[in-house]
Amino acid sequence: MGDDTGDDMTAREDLLAGIDPSIPSVARMYDYYLRGKDNFESDRRAAEKMISLVPNIREVARANRDFLGRAVRLVAESGIRQFIDIGAGLPTQQNVHQVARSVAPGSRVVYVDNDPIVLVHARALLADNRDTIVVQGDVNEPKAILDDPAVREHIDLSQPVAVLMLAILHFVPDDEKAAAIVARLRDGMVPGSYLIISHGYTGEIGGRTDQQVRALYNKTATGSIKPRDHAEIAGYFDGLDLLEPGVVPVDSWRPELDWQAGIDLTKPTILGGVARVP
Repeated sequence: MGDDTGDDMTAREDLLAGIDPSIPSVARMYDYYLRGKDNFESDRRAAEKMISLVPNIREVARANRDFLGRAVRLVAESGIRQFIDIGAGLPTQQNVHQVARSVAPGSRVVYVDNDPIVLVHARALLADNRDTIVVQGDVNEPKAILDDPAVREHIDLSQPVAVLMLAILHFVPDDEKAAAIVARLRDGMVPGSYLIISHGYTGEIGGRTDQQVRALYNKTATGSIKPRDHAEIAGYFDGLDLLEPGVVPVDSWRPELDWQAGIDLTKPTILGGVARVP
């Protein structure tokens, strides 16, 4: 019988061997925005620079995380029992599997990411959770994600599934490619499935600041960022049944508090939406 522990350690070492701690990672920067501890000095410096350019970035990151929780809870309550989270990022509180299982125990979840630290941390966290797996994959290769044998074994794509792409498509700078990625994933989803997207939105940030933000992210391992306007983000849901209130700032998407803050599209933020495949 083989030594599974030794194999796991070797795989972990192989993943971590490719990390250059001097190059910021968008996943680790996001972790820093959420006041996590899984980040390097390079990530903290880059994140602090981003905070100086967009002072509300921590609040936006937290709002995006809260949006995830509300959206997953809604689709789980609607009967979804399978979830694929692409660009999952580092584990934090109220992950997809935790929210889904709070509604429907036994829900099956696949986390997909290409950051080695994300993969190591997530696999360690979920080692004893048979309903949730972590696979290495890149949003730029949606077909490879859907065709991954581990994904196919864990998720029955002949049944409805929720596909999440939260704060990930703005790292695909080519507009046509970003749209093609969404289209390819949608083609693999049967009627009754749900698409959940959030995406960076500049608002009226100003040209100079926008250029500085892009220059900052150009120095990360991901290499680029491309916030888009409301019409472009809404276009990802064309042909689907978009749930109310549509594509809005994530803190305005069905907020849990009983108040109406209004929808402000002037500030830089993240827009989010949820749609059902008819």
